[in-house]
Amino acid sequence: MGVEIRESPVSDEEFEAMQEFVHDYLAASVENEDEGGRMRWYPWHSAEYRFNHILNVVDIATDIARKEGANVDVTRVAALFHDIAKLEAEQDVHAEAGARIAREYLTAHGDYPESFVEQVCRAVEDHSYQGDLSNLSLETRCLIEADILDKIGANGTALMLLRMGYESRTHMDAAEMVDRVIERGEDAKERVESDTAESIVHQRLKRTRWFQEWLEAEVAEMDTEDRLDDVATGMGDS
Repeated sequence: MGVEIRESPVSDEEFEAMQEFVHDYLAASVENEDEGGRMRWYPWHSAEYRFNHILNVVDIATDIARKEGANVDVTRVAALFHDIAKLEAEQDVHAEAGARIAREYLTAHGDYPESFVEQVCRAVEDHSYQGDLSNLSLETRCLIEADILDKIGANGTALMLLRMGYESRTHMDAAEMVDRVIERGEDAKERVESDTAESIVHQRLKRTRWFQEWLEAEVAEMDTEDRLDDVATGMGDS
């Protein structure tokens, strides 16, 4: 029995055009809002961060889809559009808004099969689903797993440490903040369904735990009195 070969409905050039559209849409979402939009002082609410997150999710979701036998084009296009409305819509409706934008774009650009458009839009609309992933299509599961995975590991740790500065925390809270990333990873391990996603969770958790161990080995050497002395003498900023 031969292997079915499915022709990709999305060329590399078309996908690049979609990426450019998403990038410009996010930038316009910020520019069109007074004073830079809601919570723009948090870097992960910026157009730059949101687009980078989207590209990360595209890469992870595509990898999972290929290894798990999902439709790669549906998965990667849905991943590209999944957070396009994140900066202009409220959190509880951004998925539905993103699906509408994806439908408008795919309908207006190219002659994509109706079934393809429907699968992409359904995945975008369902990507915030908090229930059992086994209830969803394989492509939607790949997208949700990728969205979860981008928030753990080295990338998630870097973002959490960056958040410390915006919350006026000192480096002494770093181990605690990294622990939040590990907790998020443990939650992800319980939620993901695919073997590929489980493998990625395991790898990223291992990296984060290593970093936390190294960090605690150094931070633990500083006691409260020493920290207060450093602050008083101006050495705490070094």
